Amino acid sequence: MHIETLKVYCDLAESQSFSKTAEKHFLSQSAISQQLAQLELTHNCQLINRKKRPIELTRSGQLFYKTAREMLDSYENFRNELNTFKSSAENRITLGAIFSIGMHALPDYVKKFMVKYPNVHVDIDYYSAEKIYELVLEGDIDIGLVAVPKRDKRLEVYDFIDEPLVLVCSPKHPLAESGKMDIHKLQFERFISFEKDLPTRVWIDSSLQRYNTIVRPVMEFDNVETIKRAVEINAGVSILPKTAVISELNSGTLKAIKFSNEEFFRPTGIIVRKDKIMGQPGRYFIELLRKKNV
Repeated sequence: MHIETLKVYCDLAESQSFSKTAEKHFLSQSAISQQLAQLELTHNCQLINRKKRPIELTRSGQLFYKTAREMLDSYENFRNELNTFKSSAENRITLGAIFSIGMHALPDYVKKFMVKYPNVHVDIDYYSAEKIYELVLEGDIDIGLVAVPKRDKRLEVYDFIDEPLVLVCSPKHPLAESGKMDIHKLQFERFISFEKDLPTRVWIDSSLQRYNTIVRPVMEFDNVETIKRAVEINAGVSILPKTAVISELNSGTLKAIKFSNEEFFRPTGIIVRKDKIMGQPGRYFIELLRKKNV
């Protein structure tokens, strides 16, 4: 049964006129009669007493009218709620990012996005990488930003920025005045590391292994901010993304030293669920992030 047929029947019941109903729906009176006859045939009952003028509903017709009206009202509520949902989705983008990317790499991209879409709200929350994958796959956030992204057949994974990795130490540390440093010397230093199994820890460990360098972690933390605080009090040295220490370098609370062996980088990535339906603002934001330069 079509929604339009229910509308025709309800209008006929309310106007009690074939001609008025036909005019309202831009149909012939014959077409209205045919639709009514089809309804009566389908439900095996008479819905309208055609002998009376104006026409009247039979008891079956009154029951059918009540049900049809409820269905139309429910359908209208559904359409209104759907339109509200679509409007809300078009005017809001939800992002989940690991703290170091969200705080230090993302703000410039958000500023440029807001120039083009000033009325779209960008909602950014910080999570662990594991939680971001979970939320993206469940559809609870639109876009995820993680370090060392892993491939998953359920996800679209795009390259974001390659963050330079540098040795970070306190200004009071003996290495603070070094121009560059050989990575092998790290084995003699107290090292402050990310916790085991975190993607950045695994990535840094693999870089150290390529140079047969073993470090001595004296502390392990799950986030870059706590590592920075420990390095600031000269509890040890660490390897961190340079983008995450810009503020401390400018204020002089940390020193960054490049490695003489090679330039080390931490890859980062954008993850989106493959079947995610994204509005134009969301597609533009992903395009902006993929440009890597703002």
